[in-house]
Amino acid sequence: MADDQYRGLLTEREREILSGDADVSDNYRYRVVSRIRTKMDALEDDVEVLEDHHEGLYEELQDIVCGGGDDE
Repeated sequence: MADDQYRGLLTEREREILSGDADVSDNYRYRVVSRIRTKMDALEDDVEVLEDHHEGLYEELQDIVCGGGDDE
């Protein structure tokens, strides 16, 4: 569990599955997508807390998600 402590939304395995790098059944892929949707629902709650209580972190997240980074 310590390895997952600082991961983003997806685990390494979920990234492999979604990118097509893992050989899994369509049924398993569907379950992974469903699990990620559940995480995104929880993320909505987290975003609301950041927006209401920590404007700086909310703005950082917004920049990442909306593509306002300096990667260009």
